[in-house]
Amino acid sequence: MLSWSQLDGPIEFLVTMTEDRSVNLRRATAFAILFVFWLTFSGHFDSLHLGLGIVCCLFVAMLSYDLLIPTTPSSLWLVRIWRLCLYTPWLLYEIVLANFHVVYLVFRPGQIRPQVVRFHTRLKSDVARAALGNSITLTPGTITLDIQDGEFHVHALSDKAAESVMTGEMESRVGQAFLEPKKELANN
Repeated sequence: MLSWSQLDGPIEFLVTMTEDRSVNLRRATAFAILFVFWLTFSGHFDSLHLGLGIVCCLFVAMLSYDLLIPTTPSSLWLVRIWRLCLYTPWLLYEIVLANFHVVYLVFRPGQIRPQVVRFHTRLKSDVARAALGNSITLTPGTITLDIQDGEFHVHALSDKAAESVMTGEMESRVGQAFLEPKKELANN
């Protein structure tokens, strides 16, 4: 008859094997996602570019799969992805509006009033803060200069651009996408 201590080895082996499968599955998923983006954005389908894409995507997937694919996918993870998909059209709309504002500023250079604005965010997660910073930078007329302990330093090209950053609407929408608590998302 086997004792419990004799079963520990096979059980540890099975647990390790299951974890290895999970890691490999996450790496393969990350590679597939990255390679689809590579193909979409490169637009080149010759053997050189495909080979470079495979090598680069494999390298990035091996090093950073855990950033793209969470350890334990859950329904919250799926909700977050869905909300990001809903956030993207709004962000694109804001980018188009900001482009028109920058064109307006080109024809009325007297309206250009460069300034650095500071505000404190209530977003807790680093990923949500990074998404907010990237969203601000993607919007023409504003650039995120620094994020320190939840305080953003943003360069704005005009008063209107500065006001759009300070309203907190973008912060609120990023917070909704990343499931941050609603009541705490008011700007200081």
